[in-house]
Amino acid sequence: MASLHVFVCLLGLVVLSHSDNSCFFKELEVKDPANPPKGCLDMDGKLHDFGSKWERDCMACSCASDGLSCCRNFPDADTVDVPEECELVINKATCTAKVVLKSDKTKECNPL
Repeated sequence: MASLHVFVCLLGLVVLSHSDNSCFFKELEVKDPANPPKGCLDMDGKLHDFGSKWERDCMACSCASDGLSCCRNFPDADTVDVPEECELVINKATCTAKVVLKSDKTKECNPL
C-alpha cells in the first residue's frame, strides 16, 4: 500500500512539472481514510472546497471529489493552425493569444 501512495505522489509531481501542457489533473490524495479531505489543494497549498472553480495565472481550475483539474485559458501552438509565416503570441498579463506575422508582430495573420 505504501508503494501505491508513493507512486500517486510521484505521478502528481510529474503532472505538475509538465505545466506547459494545456490541462492537467491531480488526483485527490487521501492520507487518512478516517479523516478524508474537505477539498483540493492548489499549487500554492490553498484549500478549495469540492465543487469550487477559480482562475489564477491564466489557468481555469476546479475541484471535484476525485481531484484538481486545471486548463489554460488560451490555446497553445499545438491546437492552433498557424501558417508558416506566422506565430502564436501569448499575452500572459491578459490571458489572450493572437496569431501574428513573424516578420511584423504588429500585424495579425489571416486564418487559413
